[in-house]
Amino acid sequence: MATLLQFPSNILFFHAPYKFSNGSSSKQKLPTRFLRDKKLIFDADPPAQKDIDHSYHILEQSAHVTQKHILGSSHSCTSPLLYPSRRALNVSVISLFLYGFSPSICEAVFAEELELERYTDSKEGFTLLRPSSWVKVDKAGATVLFEEENKGSNNVGVVVNPVRLTSLGEFGTPQFVADKLIQAEKRKESTKDAAVVGAAERSGKGGLQVYEFEYMVDSTRGGMKRVFSAAFVASKKLYILNVSHSDKPESPLDSQRRKMLEQVLHSFDAAPSS
Repeated sequence: MATLLQFPSNILFFHAPYKFSNGSSSKQKLPTRFLRDKKLIFDADPPAQKDIDHSYHILEQSAHVTQKHILGSSHSCTSPLLYPSRRALNVSVISLFLYGFSPSICEAVFAEELELERYTDSKEGFTLLRPSSWVKVDKAGATVLFEEENKGSNNVGVVVNPVRLTSLGEFGTPQFVADKLIQAEKRKESTKDAAVVGAAERSGKGGLQVYEFEYMVDSTRGGMKRVFSAAFVASKKLYILNVSHSDKPESPLDSQRRKMLEQVLHSFDAAPSS
């Protein structure tokens, strides 16, 4: 049974259940985008231990995930979102005391932890984090494409095309778009099977409507792969991000690599105005 999860920063994620527990509480790890909603600035003097403890308490409380159950389900669900390591958490607390809760500083901390760097195309009007070790390659039809060296099937690509729409909402809901996406995948000759894992909606720059998708594809070209996709419409252009990675039974996608790919997905947005 599907569960509707509500996360910070107005992210609504429709997701198939992952881990369930009946009534028992489990310790939640810390999501990454919580810092965008808080502002805390301390005095210039070095913080006392009680202030540090209080800050960790704030960070832990921010990990709360509000769940809205569908069709009367009473299960608790833990979804594999992006959580920082203890090192990133320590650095975040230090940054908190030095600078307050600054989104740009916190993003840099997590990006460094996951070996990501920001890429911005001011001409086309989009920005995202991309794996720093992946190489930029030219490919017909792609506005930009980054591939893991010697593993071209693992890639991050963006396509930009003109449209008559002013927002994705005019086309349909996230689930409607996800269904259309899977139908298109199944029409490909190389596709053996394809299935949606999740569909989401979040707010981007200036309240921009951004849809996110996760799906699995079994193809004759490379076997099983996991795809994270995001899309938005801005300035009468449709922006589509595809993050593709091998996820075979014999060599599944590990949790750290998944965190990195999810951060790339969540970072896709319209470029700041110059």
